[in-house]
Amino acid sequence: MNDESSTLLTLAGSFALMSLFAIGGANAAVPEMHRLAVDVMRWMNDRQFTDLFAIAQVTPGPNVIIVTLIGYQAAGLAGALVATAAMCGPTCVFAYFIARTWERFRAARWRIIIQAGLVPVSIGLIAASAYVLARAADHNWVAVSLTLATAGFAYATKWNPLWMFAAAGLVGLAGWV
Repeated sequence: MNDESSTLLTLAGSFALMSLFAIGGANAAVPEMHRLAVDVMRWMNDRQFTDLFAIAQVTPGPNVIIVTLIGYQAAGLAGALVATAAMCGPTCVFAYFIARTWERFRAARWRIIIQAGLVPVSIGLIAASAYVLARAADHNWVAVSLTLATAGFAYATKWNPLWMFAAAGLVGLAGWV
């Protein structure tokens, strides 16, 4: 098996498995994506990963685009297609079959308990994603300060995050981080 086939199989297997555990969406799997792409497979470095994440967030459409960008970085167009299909396919099939049963039991106590239990799990996974991204991007005190200020500003206001991305881009363009 050649390197490209091996990379495609790794993308397919890894993202298919991640898709089933990404409670809260693709952003909930960012720590595992980072571990796979940066630490294990070395398809990119921390800076490239955070850049891809930023691009995925400002791109219109679903935030699952991070998966497509990682696949593209790892194996070109074929990698982008395989990673995206692997991340979206299993959960779509799972959702199709489970949704019918789930709706039938909408008033069941066990369903209400499961839904209530998934909320903190989702929040925890997304918080872990934020931590991994901040750790990868914050390489000096200015970057740490900018991250903390942006998080506080985002929490305290209802501004569109694109303005925060634009401001952060200007700070980076100025060479302050």
